[in-house]
Amino acid sequence: MCICVDCRWVDRCQAYHAVERQHGAAHLCEAPPMKPVEPRIHISVQDLPHGQVGVEWDVRACGSFSLDQGRWARLRPGEEVPQ
Repeated sequence: MCICVDCRWVDRCQAYHAVERQHGAAHLCEAPPMKPVEPRIHISVQDLPHGQVGVEWDVRACGSFSLDQGRWARLRPGEEVPQ
């Protein structure tokens, strides 16, 4: 799971913005101003039905990470937290 959902900077971060783009998700911020320090993005390739391939992007470590448990959920109340 992407650590960004529990990060204080999730709605201002360029790395999370890139993850949203790759997932085709609505952006929390259209032009995030913060460039994170050394984000580590884990990319996994998955086999899908009918011979298709899926790609999963998750930030697993980041020098700018600042714990704010549930930040994403508070920004998007009622929506399912991305896995």
